[in-house]
Amino acid sequence: MTWNSAMSSGYSSLEEDSEEYFFTARTSFSRKPSGKVTVRKDVEKERELRTEFSREEIGQRIDQYNMLTKDHLKMTLNPTGVYTGFIKVQMDLRRPVTVRGGAGGGLVEEAFYLPRGVTNTLHISSNNTVKQVIVALLNKFTVADNPAKYALYKRYRREEQVYVCKLADVEQPLFLRLVAGPDGDTLSFVLREQHGEVMWDAFSIPELCNFLRILDKEEAEQRDAVDRRYKAYRLKLQEALSEVTGAS
Repeated sequence: MTWNSAMSSGYSSLEEDSEEYFFTARTSFSRKPSGKVTVRKDVEKERELRTEFSREEIGQRIDQYNMLTKDHLKMTLNPTGVYTGFIKVQMDLRRPVTVRGGAGGGLVEEAFYLPRGVTNTLHISSNNTVKQVIVALLNKFTVADNPAKYALYKRYRREEQVYVCKLADVEQPLFLRLVAGPDGDTLSFVLREQHGEVMWDAFSIPELCNFLRILDKEEAEQRDAVDRRYKAYRLKLQEALSEVTGAS
């Protein structure tokens, strides 16, 4: 079973110091960047400038960022020194997710495959962390899974080489966006499952049962596809044999 690709479009807003997330989600589909991709698993070894900017420097960088952006998703510096802006996150999930839904007045959970390549635009503040961004994305799709099962990665290009690096939960994506600038080829964000062996113990019994149902359905679909292919091949052979027999 797959998630219906006809999802609502818009953008997501992650409000600071609030447990609620208000969404008018903007969703789009994009192709993966070309070129060889290298995964860097060690966040600490990634050499990146971790400088604390003064308010004046932040204001200058925001002005420069807003002049360069081409999609009108600008940043705003508030009087408190906190700035807000937008980041785009591509969903790259390979396993099904458990989605909450209501049916007959009750709460129902069912497993779905989210379409890969969907990009969501989040409105966040400079105080929002990677962990909060992950929670906001899961809430956007009413995903009931534990946020700890997922990780946010940054994808960036250096000298025609594409790198993918896992971000720590406490990092601030909007700061990374500000430093990198608005160009998506220079820096982009991707949501993926945590790397490594699947922690099946972290899934609930209903989730595991949903996974089994999905596997059974996919197995039946593959079996039917193979059966149709060989039936068509057999029919062609029989037609060819009939032509040879009739000619003789």
